[in-house]
Amino acid sequence: MGKLNLSIAVGNYDRMRPLVDGEVQIDGVDPVFMLQDPEEIFFRAFRHADYDICELSLSSYSVKTAAGTSPYIGVPVFPSRAFRHTSIYVRNDRGIESPADLKGKRIGVPEYQLTANVWARLFLEEDHGLKASDVTWIRGGYEETGRLEKISLKLPDDVRLENAPDNQTISGMLASGEIDALIGPRAPSCFTDGHPNVRYLFDDPQKAAADWYARTKLFPIMHLLGVRRSFAEQHPWLPGAVAKAFEKSKAVALAKLSDTSATKVTLPFVEEQLRNARRLMGHDFWPYGFEPNRHVLSRFLKRHHDEGLSSRLLQPEELFHPATLESFKI
Repeated sequence: MGKLNLSIAVGNYDRMRPLVDGEVQIDGVDPVFMLQDPEEIFFRAFRHADYDICELSLSSYSVKTAAGTSPYIGVPVFPSRAFRHTSIYVRNDRGIESPADLKGKRIGVPEYQLTANVWARLFLEEDHGLKASDVTWIRGGYEETGRLEKISLKLPDDVRLENAPDNQTISGMLASGEIDALIGPRAPSCFTDGHPNVRYLFDDPQKAAADWYARTKLFPIMHLLGVRRSFAEQHPWLPGAVAKAFEKSKAVALAKLSDTSATKVTLPFVEEQLRNARRLMGHDFWPYGFEPNRHVLSRFLKRHHDEGLSSRLLQPEELFHPATLESFKI
């Protein structure tokens, strides 16, 4: 029997390159890699299940898993993680000096249920007392009109969510002052273009995130890896093989990043950044695997359910194929 010929859709990250370039192999698999933006992968995965293995939004996958309708089963590989204190942009002419000042404001979101926005709402409420029901949410595309939620939502009655006008984007509305703030995983163009009235909510978002991590030990997971459920049932060895290969690929990427005799990324002070990350977060600051991430997943799933996004409170184990919850040791 030959190898399984499988389509794999992931972002073009350094931690994926050893796999994409063939330096690392997945046991029993002949892969066809597609390097795509998360928006395209998630849309195609959750609308049509286009891929055999792919990166998945943690939030969307949790919605589908709670409902029992996910075509994918998770593997504890986390291609994307990010602190989201850099994901909140505000007008500087609305008296917004602190997160508490967002109360009563109109805040744009590309989609309400995006993983980045769940994490942002978690620390805005826990650290600053701002509830989801304290603001009006305006949903729309960053730079293109007509963006909709990938999956249908049933939000609590006290959460006000409106669609942006058909001819408006949330970046444009922030620039023109029709909304007061914006939360999302990408910077809006009005911010990157240097609009004089748009700034980060936090004066020093990196320091705010580092302080938050020191207190909570939460490095937010954005995406996980999913294997088509039918393949995992037919080939129960596959999820474990995928987890092993992606772990090895990340290890190769980190070894290259650590070799500063000739810097592998086009950025000065890489070794200092790496040293600072390890000083704050430990040597393995981007852990894969179930147990090292149980506490992060638990906090996310509780928030997700409390927000009305998942129909029941999921346990972290329910997200993953049973074969990937533990690993062998030599």
